[in-house]
Amino acid sequence: MPRPPKWRRVDFVPEITYFKPAGVPLNSLDEVRLSIEEAEAIRLKDIEGLEQEECAQRMQISRPTFHRVLGSARRNLANALLNGKAIRIEGGNFEMAMRRFRCPRDGHEWDVPFETMITRPPSTCPTCKSADIQPVPGFGFGMRGRGRRRGGRRR
Repeated sequence: MPRPPKWRRVDFVPEITYFKPAGVPLNSLDEVRLSIEEAEAIRLKDIEGLEQEECAQRMQISRPTFHRVLGSARRNLANALLNGKAIRIEGGNFEMAMRRFRCPRDGHEWDVPFETMITRPPSTCPTCKSADIQPVPGFGFGMRGRGRRRGGRRR
């Protein structure tokens, strides 16, 4: 049985998640998928200009794993740019660096760092001690939070 994938820490999810070549109708386009962690690897290495060791530390993965993620991202981008394919950024194995939780009882909201989520996720509200807590959608969980690739083809 293969080892389950390790979640990668991500600090940023882009607002724009779909790009297509100008003047080409959507129905005739192939698309390339770029996972959220691949986009994060590109951001850290190519936009922020960090060394691979520091990038790997920020994503909480090994340097060889970071190198593989970055290589995959660059191959996908090159494929899309040179072969006229659309790029869709979605899915992957990631956790946001922060998660926000809300207590419906008292309305209190608080952030929980990635490191704490791995070792001790919250079970009660820190102010009223209610066990009825909920992750805030769109903030490191739910709609934009972690997502595994499911089925489908990668082109």
